[in-house]
Amino acid sequence: QVQLVESGGGSVQAGGSLRLSCEHVGTKYNPACMGWFRQAPGKEREAVASTDRDGNSQYLESVKGRFTASRDSAKNTLYLQMDSLKPEDSATYYCAARRVWVGDCWGADYNYQGQGTQVTVST
Repeated sequence: QVQLVESGGGSVQAGGSLRLSCEHVGTKYNPACMGWFRQAPGKEREAVASTDRDGNSQYLESVKGRFTASRDSAKNTLYLQMDSLKPEDSATYYCAARRVWVGDCWGADYNYQGQGTQVTVST
C-alpha cells in the first residue's frame, strides 16, 4: 500500500519560510513524478510544483523564484522549500505521486495523494 506522509506545515508571518516534506512509503519503486498541490477554502485545487525522477521541476507562475521543489530518491522524500511567503499562499498543501512516466509531470494525472498539511501565512 503506497502512502505519502507529509510534514512541515504551520503558521508563519508574511515574508517567512517553511519547508514541507513528503515521504513516499510502502513500495520500493521510484515514482516517475512527484508534485505539490494546494487548495484554499472556496478555491479550486491547483498544482504548485512537479518534479521528475531526474530532479527537474516546474512551478506555478505565482511561486516561481520563491518555492523550490527537490527530491531525495535515497530517502524516497520530496521537499518543498517555500520562501518569501505571502498570505495568498495560505492553503492545505498536498503531496502527490505518479508511478508511470507520461512525458511531462506538469499537468499529469497523479495516482496517489497525501493527507495534506496546512500552511497559514499571516500579514
